[in-house]
Amino acid sequence: MQRKFPKPFSWFVSILILISLGCATTPPTSTNTSTPQPTVTQTATPTKTPRPSPTPRPTLTPNLAATQHADELSAEVQAFYEKGYLATTDGRFTEMDDFSADRAQLGSYAWLALEDSPSDFFMSAHFKWDSASKNADISGCGFVFGVQPNKDHYAVFLDRANIEFRIRNLALGYSTNVKPTRVLGKVKFDYPAEADFTLIVKDSHAYVLVNSEIVREYALLQGRPVRGNVGLAVLSGTNKDYGTHCEMTNLHLWIPEE
Repeated sequence: MQRKFPKPFSWFVSILILISLGCATTPPTSTNTSTPQPTVTQTATPTKTPRPSPTPRPTLTPNLAATQHADELSAEVQAFYEKGYLATTDGRFTEMDDFSADRAQLGSYAWLALEDSPSDFFMSAHFKWDSASKNADISGCGFVFGVQPNKDHYAVFLDRANIEFRIRNLALGYSTNVKPTRVLGKVKFDYPAEADFTLIVKDSHAYVLVNSEIVREYALLQGRPVRGNVGLAVLSGTNKDYGTHCEMTNLHLWIPEE
């Protein structure tokens, strides 16, 4: 019995059917182009991270501190005005960097002039001072004011046991002491010493406060100019080693509006 073989035309049709079925079941290669889609989600999530709401908050604390500090300075002016030490509450503050200096020449002082040259003013700082000798002579931190072009000036120092108030006269070539018109409190410290110190100048009078309490009043010399530069100073009480060391912090100067 002879076998019958498909005719060539039937082969051709069968092959076409197989090819078409194979094309229908094979996934198209172009579907690989969908892989970039995850990059969209990846870029979307990081964009949310730079938006933490707490980050601006630290800027509030310096502002609150500055506001509180300004209120404290205003209260200081108001208190001095109510006590009659100031003629007005209208003025401006200048705050200065901390100051530190040594002086090792017995009985002499060094000073640094500031730019301001008022007539009426008050200047305050927290003083810390020490001397290489525990038996040092009069020494400590202080302020100068009324500095003239020829360097004549007033100088006020806080000592362990007293207030040293001097006036320098170029004609004399040295400084002389100015006696207080009123002594209103005692001054007594041990080394190392520290205290708040305030000098107020109004018209022809000067007032010295230690730890917010007035301790001395002075009448300034008639005919002697008060308007002039103010400055920072250290008075030496010994020649030993570093002499007298002075530190000033919380330095501020108030000048009334003119």
